[in-house]
Amino acid sequence: MSDLTHLARPGAVLTLRVTPRARRNAVQLQGDVLRVHVTAVPEDGRANRAVLKLLAGALGVAPSRLRVIRGDTARDKLVRLD
Repeated sequence: MSDLTHLARPGAVLTLRVTPRARRNAVQLQGDVLRVHVTAVPEDGRANRAVLKLLAGALGVAPSRLRVIRGDTARDKLVRLD
């Protein structure tokens, strides 16, 4: 997993491209977009919870500090770090 602690600033808005049902969990920084691959299925919010947990680990913050502000049901998401 990538070390993204340099992006962990309060109020930061991160642009994500999410791939659910991936072979493995991974976070990669490509330009200004974070590509997040999770093994979870996109049903009942499972993939979103997995994305926030994985992203929190890469950022070195608690998952409760992350909030999806746009794209709750889409692959492209905006996430804010509170």
